[in-house]
Amino acid sequence: MQKSIADAGWRFDNSYARLPEPLFVRTTPTPVRAPALVAVNRPLAADLGLDADALVESAAALFAGNELPPGAEPIAQAYAGHQFGHFTNLGDGRAILLGEQITPDGRRVDVQLKGSGRTRYSRNGDGRAALGPMLREYIISEGMHALGIPTSRSLAVAATGETVLRELPLPGAVLTRVADSHIRVGTFQYLAALGDRGLLARLLDYAVARHAPEAAPTPDPALAFLETMIERQAALIAGWMLVGFVHGVMNTDNMAVSGETIDYGPCAFLDTYDPATVFSSIDRQGRYAYANQPAIAHWNLARLAECLLPLVHGGDDEALDRTRTLLETFPERFARHHLAGARAKLGLASAADDDRGLFDTLLEQMREQGADFTSTFAGLAAVAESGIIPDDAARVPAFRGWYHSWLARLEREPGERTQAVARLRRSNPVVIPRNHRVEEALAAAETGDHSVLERLLSVLRRPFTITPENEVHRLGPPAGCGPYRTFCGT
Repeated sequence: MQKSIADAGWRFDNSYARLPEPLFVRTTPTPVRAPALVAVNRPLAADLGLDADALVESAAALFAGNELPPGAEPIAQAYAGHQFGHFTNLGDGRAILLGEQITPDGRRVDVQLKGSGRTRYSRNGDGRAALGPMLREYIISEGMHALGIPTSRSLAVAATGETVLRELPLPGAVLTRVADSHIRVGTFQYLAALGDRGLLARLLDYAVARHAPEAAPTPDPALAFLETMIERQAALIAGWMLVGFVHGVMNTDNMAVSGETIDYGPCAFLDTYDPATVFSSIDRQGRYAYANQPAIAHWNLARLAECLLPLVHGGDDEALDRTRTLLETFPERFARHHLAGARAKLGLASAADDDRGLFDTLLEQMREQGADFTSTFAGLAAVAESGIIPDDAARVPAFRGWYHSWLARLEREPGERTQAVARLRRSNPVVIPRNHRVEEALAAAETGDHSVLERLLSVLRRPFTITPENEVHRLGPPAGCGPYRTFCGT
């Protein structure tokens, strides 16, 4: 007997929809002409307590927004944001939050449709999404999850059977996104701009209860919440930097207070290492270049701090001083997380004063020589095991000298060399969502061939293990590819 949507195991609660309506507007998805399932994430479905078989049997209508799961109370969320440094009111112009699934282990996660039609916040947009950008988010968010970096995830992608107009006519699609929540720095900015202190306090109480319950019993919950956000973002951005990830559009509306990576628009991973790398076609000034990401995160957190300032205890001057002092801890927190990750990528378990310099010197040699970011780090395990320096590095005296310095540093590590090799293999992925492989999968999917996508996803779910299946995915782009550019999808 065929299973229905109701059989899938949905356990919706809708706590955000019980907040005051200035924070959202009730909205239903706009039905599409010919929904068809492109991809469903079975491992994620299981984690959410959903029956993947039941989902697949009812998937096309469900994941395109033509039917709603039981218990859903669809809304479009309001928020503001600094986009490339300029403040504007925004909101979910092409996304609708269906509700919050309660997982078997008691977690609460948002389930959102992206590309599901116009809302009050669409302005001049069509509310739709194209297949390529939605599959890009699916691929890269799954890759990030496997790399151990906090991220929103993709439950499914459904084609709509309709065309969306961007620079060219493109096949339409809807992404089902799962996140700890979709509360952003921009959500707080929206209420701060309204000047409604009472509603701002309600949002803070809600965000604390959902994302930072340890802040609730403290003498100053607003300041404790901000500290949690600073620490989470320091760890997150360090994680990005250590795998060569470039978000591409770090606007304040794209910074989630959950500490997850969210809104995969013009994102990509470094091939050749260059700290000035920009992939986004619209980032003409390099605001969101790879090397700028820590400073931009700090800037975004300052915007959150401004919003929370009226809720910080004490007089105006005291509250400002305490908030500023806390905000100034971000660089040290980021440096601490980054250095811990850098040591792991070098196979080090102990700490020495020259470790930061050792890591930075490697990056500088990689930049000078045009070395591949992922392959260089992934190759360290073989060098540590054999003591043989790669030929391309051995031909460059400064690069060869770095390898000798690093091997000497490994000699000072306690334990056997095999332990350092194991650390190197745990910390350095051999595969990432290579840009040319992502494009290959997207191009095939647009012709109806989903096999390339499925193979890529399978490889990305085991990023630290060398296998026969991932051999070609361990290679950098072929010669002549030229600079890689990405687009935001709107």
